[in-house]
Amino acid sequence: MANFELKLPKMGESVAEATITSWLKDVGDTIEADEAVLEIATDKVDSEVPSEVDGVLIEKLFNVDDVVQVGQTIAVIETEGGGTVDVKAPAAKPEPTAEPVAPKVVAEVAQTVVAAKASVEPLVSTEDRFYSPLVKNIAKQEGISQTELDTISGTGKDGRVTKNDIKAYLESRSSAPTAVQKSEPISATKSEDTKTLDAERSKNSIEAPKKDIAPAQEKPNADKSIAVSGGDEVIEMTRMGKLISKYMVDSVQTSAHVQSFIEADVTNIWNWRKKVKDGFMKREGENLTFTPIFMEAITKALKDFPMMNISVQGDKIIKKKAINVGMAAALPDGNLIVPVIKNADQLNLFGMVKRVNDLANRARLGKLDPDDIQGGTYTVTNVGTFGSIMGTPIINQPQVGILALGAIRKTPAVIEGPEGDYIGIRFKMYLSHSYDHRVVNGALGGQFVKAVKDYLEGWDSDREI
Repeated sequence: MANFELKLPKMGESVAEATITSWLKDVGDTIEADEAVLEIATDKVDSEVPSEVDGVLIEKLFNVDDVVQVGQTIAVIETEGGGTVDVKAPAAKPEPTAEPVAPKVVAEVAQTVVAAKASVEPLVSTEDRFYSPLVKNIAKQEGISQTELDTISGTGKDGRVTKNDIKAYLESRSSAPTAVQKSEPISATKSEDTKTLDAERSKNSIEAPKKDIAPAQEKPNADKSIAVSGGDEVIEMTRMGKLISKYMVDSVQTSAHVQSFIEADVTNIWNWRKKVKDGFMKREGENLTFTPIFMEAITKALKDFPMMNISVQGDKIIKKKAINVGMAAALPDGNLIVPVIKNADQLNLFGMVKRVNDLANRARLGKLDPDDIQGGTYTVTNVGTFGSIMGTPIINQPQVGILALGAIRKTPAVIEGPEGDYIGIRFKMYLSHSYDHRVVNGALGGQFVKAVKDYLEGWDSDREI
């Protein structure tokens, strides 16, 4: 027998930790190689962690809602044939991620924390403030209320409160007395310890400089400002919904959004697809949709206009070498996710069909890997799927452009012929291009979407696939 340590795998670019959402196996269960052992969640995507070996689960090193770092051992699996598996002693339970608070701070607040914990309201993220499970756990352990937590300034990405931020706040807690008051238990009388702490707060509130109060303290709590009548239903946003909400607001606040619209005649594409799709399905077992056709045209336009394939970092422009096109896909719960077609310019149309279908199917089934949604350099969304003829999509940061594909409609159109103009029925659609006016001017934004139109209208009706 041998023991195999199941570690948290790398979850894609910039993802260093994940939260365990559920265990799919219990201690004593038999596990096959590639069988899912647990489910995890990051701020990017939900995923499963499969076993790399056959064996029996003998130890779980973390519980549901624990935060695990990439590379940490999360479970121990006993296998047969000790000589064939890299044997390691079962990992001891890792040290708690949250380092202990300084003894001096503990001494000052220990007596009030116990009482405060009983009255602290559940800690939640809002569209303005996202808190990781780790930060919530530390706040809960230290008796920090929602109101108090909202006053802590974050130094992480997009102002996010990190472990170090909350540790620093606890170590200097005496300098933020106003927030501490919010975590007082509701009681008819106060203990002598509480009265002593109140006196200390009053003293500190005079001494504390006004600039130390975080700006977030001045913002009203959005949840408390909503009037709810007896017949209203309050629905908690999903974790994914909260993340999407925050990303959308952040994008609008970051980029100067402008749009260019253009109409494309896709009659040739419509007729060509109708002619070849059945034979393609019989031969390849793949559904030929319009999406890979559009993706090919957009990829060509990105090669023609590489300054649309950029990102912004502070006052620097990062010109991307790879063309990785994201395509927004609908999830069963109504939210959208953006899987990425990596190196799209290196795929022929058949390869594009295979890749688009694979990502779309796995998105619907919730089977995308974290790496599938990383590294996009430009995004496409098909608003025509829902019947919209055009839209004004929000840029997927840190990209600088996103193209919305409207519904294809039969429309009467003026057709130019060798013997004069005439009215005919054509299949047309609108392309809506949103771009970041900080770095993309109107000429580039318009020329890019015009190039996509030209590639679509110039489709070869005799093309083979």
